[in-house]
Amino acid sequence: MAVSEAEIEALALGAMRAWVAGDEKAMKKLTKRDFMCMVGTRPPQLLDRPSFLAAMAEGFACRSFTFREVLVRTHGTSAWFVAAAELKLGLGREEWAGQFLVSDLWKLGSWGGKHKLAERSIAVLDPDEDRARAIQRLQLWNKGGKRR
Repeated sequence: MAVSEAEIEALALGAMRAWVAGDEKAMKKLTKRDFMCMVGTRPPQLLDRPSFLAAMAEGFACRSFTFREVLVRTHGTSAWFVAAAELKLGLGREEWAGQFLVSDLWKLGSWGGKHKLAERSIAVLDPDEDRARAIQRLQLWNKGGKRR
């Protein structure tokens, strides 16, 4: 069963709202049992589903979010959601705020036929616009070029 881009965006919004609300029950319903969250620190850190759900209550809080540029790419019954986002995260007593990249993999669940969040990655965005333009110049569809 294919999924629409709008459905995936709505699911991603629901997951973020559950995180902001600290609603462990709602987040549990939205995530797969083998859910993993990769946090873009050095070195990168992983939180499995039980760790992420516990962390929501123990200080890894999303205080607010705003999605900016949103991209959804469907692949059969799975979909990637990627967004530049303004996040305010609580990490214990510290606040971690700024521009982040949020990337989700949504997969059709085995039971009930609903899409569930399988993977989430959160990383700080590079603020250098010159690098973004340099990467954009590599896109063949922006040059009228041919693919190899």
